[in-house]
Amino acid sequence: MSTSSQNDLLLAPSAQKSDVAQPDLFEVVLHNDDYTTMDFVIEVICRFFYQTAEVAEKLMLKVHFEGSAVVGIFPRDIAETKARQVIAYAREKGHPLMCSIRPQ
Repeated sequence: MSTSSQNDLLLAPSAQKSDVAQPDLFEVVLHNDDYTTMDFVIEVICRFFYQTAEVAEKLMLKVHFEGSAVVGIFPRDIAETKARQVIAYAREKGHPLMCSIRPQ
């Protein structure tokens, strides 16, 4: 087989369009309350959304001052799981922190 036909064969699959639809994405939102500590919100953002402490602090301040903040964007099943995990963890630790999802 010649080099040019080998290159053509290698390029052919990437030139084809994929018929697989991308999943709808959902935002995971943390909501402010009067009882959950700022440190706990930072911990949640780092633990469940893998953000640095610096990014987590900025997001926590947005939650605190604006009432809510988007902390992640995922396909629906992952977003729902993250929200459930955050709420369960918050309750386990005695915090009323709320987490919801919404379409992006």
